[in-house]
Amino acid sequence: MSTKTEEGAAHTPAKKKFEFPGAVTMLAIVTVLVWIAALFIPAGRFGVDVDGSPVPGSFETVTSPLTFFERIQQLILSPVNGLYGVQDPLTGFVDTDNIGRLFGSVGVVLFIMALGAFISVSFATRSLETAVSQLATKLSDKGWLLITVIMVLFSLLGSTMGFSVETFGFYALLIPLMTALGYDRMVAATMIILGALVGNMASTVNPFSIGVASGEAGVSIGDGIVLRVILWIVLTAVAVVFVLRYAAKVKKDPTTSLVGFDIDDDEEEEAAPPVDIDSKLTGIQKLVLVITGLTFGLMIFSVIPWSSIFGGTTGPAEYDAYHVTATEPYWFELNWWFPQLAMLFILAAVLVGIVAKMGEKKTVSLITRGAGDMVGPAIVILLARGVSVIMTNTETLDTILNAMEQLVSGASAGVFAILVMLVNIPLAFLIPSSSGHATLAMPLLAPLGDFAGVSRSLVITAFQMGHGLMLMVAPTNVVVVGGLAMAKVGYDKFLRFVWPLLLINFVIVVVVIGAAAVLE
Repeated sequence: MSTKTEEGAAHTPAKKKFEFPGAVTMLAIVTVLVWIAALFIPAGRFGVDVDGSPVPGSFETVTSPLTFFERIQQLILSPVNGLYGVQDPLTGFVDTDNIGRLFGSVGVVLFIMALGAFISVSFATRSLETAVSQLATKLSDKGWLLITVIMVLFSLLGSTMGFSVETFGFYALLIPLMTALGYDRMVAATMIILGALVGNMASTVNPFSIGVASGEAGVSIGDGIVLRVILWIVLTAVAVVFVLRYAAKVKKDPTTSLVGFDIDDDEEEEAAPPVDIDSKLTGIQKLVLVITGLTFGLMIFSVIPWSSIFGGTTGPAEYDAYHVTATEPYWFELNWWFPQLAMLFILAAVLVGIVAKMGEKKTVSLITRGAGDMVGPAIVILLARGVSVIMTNTETLDTILNAMEQLVSGASAGVFAILVMLVNIPLAFLIPSSSGHATLAMPLLAPLGDFAGVSRSLVITAFQMGHGLMLMVAPTNVVVVGGLAMAKVGYDKFLRFVWPLLLINFVIVVVVIGAAAVLE
């Protein structure tokens, strides 16, 4: 009898503990929650000037443009619109049948799939693995220096030219290197994500955030730059120290890792044989590494708006859509964006296949497999964009903007500056594009700053701080959710890692912004 009891107990299924949903499921839940919220937020719109910017005090509630059945359609079609929805220039409505400006993220999706193709072909030569093995041996005790250099570089690029989605190209390079140095995937992911996003948060002359906001506020892009440089130095230093502290702990005791060192079985691909630590790079592998280096170097060079950075001109720009600025480009600027970058990686993949003498069938097979590996991150990206489509098509964004305007009006200088930062935090969740956010918010906030005795340059800085704080964790930010998906790091684990840094940054920003407003 006891034997049967023991056998029965042995076959009793163990209680399955709760697991945080994956990125796709999580964003699907966010989409539904935002859609439900939009049912209770009244539709409204601001009057606009000749440049399309909202006019302060012109808000009016309007009848919802959608029936309940049409709202259900918007929920169902939000991923499709998030992929290739087109925005009508007159009505602002996003739909796949419109003629107008591309609102969806198909460009980003195509880019990361092309990147996956290149990674697949390049990795097949084992050149990167061999180089990483050799580099890891040389840097065995200097991993901290590599983390510091990369984070400061990415932060500088983010602060000056909005470097963010371009980081997708670096996961395949840095994750193997960091794991070879004894760090986990969290270190690799956060050094990329936080490096770029802290830089974007503390933008100094970024034409796609500070430039657009300055243009909308009617001030020079150089106004307030001293305070922004100070914030960039402080916030970047804090982020680097924060990541280094975790990295040192994980390297000393791997059991303290938040993500472990093994990818889940259902996500793990067939393991390749390990690289011999004493193996040397062949001539072909060296040539592949040269092609890889030139490809990534050209990618960075081609997207930097050199004239806007050095010219310091303010003006309209839409970073996600056109990647253009109001400044006349220098003769050497390529002004490439996702279409050109996608083909850059495809052509580089083909070139690697030719150099490595893979043959047509193997090269095509690797390109196809690599593009397929990026379908997961691609779905995450289009779902995140779909949330913005819902808020745009239900015409609830202007209602939220009006509430924000009412909240900050009439406050004292110090309180006003802090409130500007605070109200832009939730707004950034709905409008991850810094240029789109600035275009909507600054025409309303800048005049209010005049009444509160706060300079327009400080209003811009406060706006950017709030926007940047939310973007560091927003599930609607493709840089976060796409990067975590590529690094195979759970969003819940990332939140557990990053929340202390968010709190530290929040305190720093509140103190600095509040003090600057009082001392002006």
